[in-house]
Amino acid sequence: MYQLNLEKSISSINRRPRLALTLGDPAGIGTEVILKALADSEVGEGCDLTVVGNRDLLLKTYTNLQQNENIKLANPAQLNVLDVNLDDDIKDAIIPGVENAASGAASFAYMEAAINQTLAGKFDGIVTGPIAKSAWKAAGYNYPGQTEILAQKSQVQRFGMLFVARSPYTNWTLRTLLATTHIPLCQVPQTLTPELMSEKLDLLVECLSRDFGIKNGRIAIAGLNPHSGERGQLGSEEADWLIAWLDSERRKRTNLTLEGPIPPDTMWVKPGVAWYGNAKIQSQVENPADGYLALYHDQGLIPVKLMAFDRAVNTTIGLPFVRTSPDHGTAFDIVGQGIADATSMKAAIKLAGELVSVRLGNR
Repeated sequence: MYQLNLEKSISSINRRPRLALTLGDPAGIGTEVILKALADSEVGEGCDLTVVGNRDLLLKTYTNLQQNENIKLANPAQLNVLDVNLDDDIKDAIIPGVENAASGAASFAYMEAAINQTLAGKFDGIVTGPIAKSAWKAAGYNYPGQTEILAQKSQVQRFGMLFVARSPYTNWTLRTLLATTHIPLCQVPQTLTPELMSEKLDLLVECLSRDFGIKNGRIAIAGLNPHSGERGQLGSEEADWLIAWLDSERRKRTNLTLEGPIPPDTMWVKPGVAWYGNAKIQSQVENPADGYLALYHDQGLIPVKLMAFDRAVNTTIGLPFVRTSPDHGTAFDIVGQGIADATSMKAAIKLAGELVSVRLGNR
């Protein structure tokens, strides 16, 4: 496992978190949402922010969007920018709103630069703009997503995708970890094992304690099948091993409350009430969990995006540094129109600053 030089990267208590913000795919909305987010003086307050990408691309986007007087943008001339060198043939082939090999090569270069500088101790965390996986593949980079290259470059085997969102209605925080991520649905039953579930549960418990100060929490764990299998009538995974695994974990983790396996269609009732603050049924629903463990991508992300599409933050846990990302894509279809919503990017920057501050001992 890659170990950061703590003397170099965490040189003193109470210093400001240093965050790298990658532009993501330069043909997408990453540049726009970063310029919009950094125009808000409260975003990144108390942090040192560096944009990782191309200064000329920032200036071009700024000039284009500035024509709309109703859009508030950060001036690139006033930003710290780590200018990533791109070959002229790549720069010339980048077309706003069009994903291609050139935009994939550029976004991959931004990511590599941010990771290398962070592992070298120059940054404490990375906030990544959205990328197009198909553009990466067209450029010759066969990674399922940014999470996987972050883990590979950091030389970690244990990592996970945690989605964090704070309700604008109740201020309650939703935390959802995926047991499996970017794999076809047909591969999920074969990929899930007691060992994998224990690894993901370990990550979630460690994250709740280290980053959120929750040491004796409540964690809800989903079943795989409808009605959690209904005693083998609707699928056998729960009866074959998931229930026994969870019982074993309860015996080992006596300080935690582990609920489940909860039928996937009802697991999200409590967080829905906690998110929206529905007073009519609040008294009928027990306290929501501190963390939710979903077994596959859509099982966790459909409810997350339904509740928090514009403010959920993708957080990679298990890395030797903080990584967050807005929970939306490149939105090629609206590039250049000035209508991209920067709420999730703002939330990603704020959360990264908070998590780094906790690790630095500032909170």
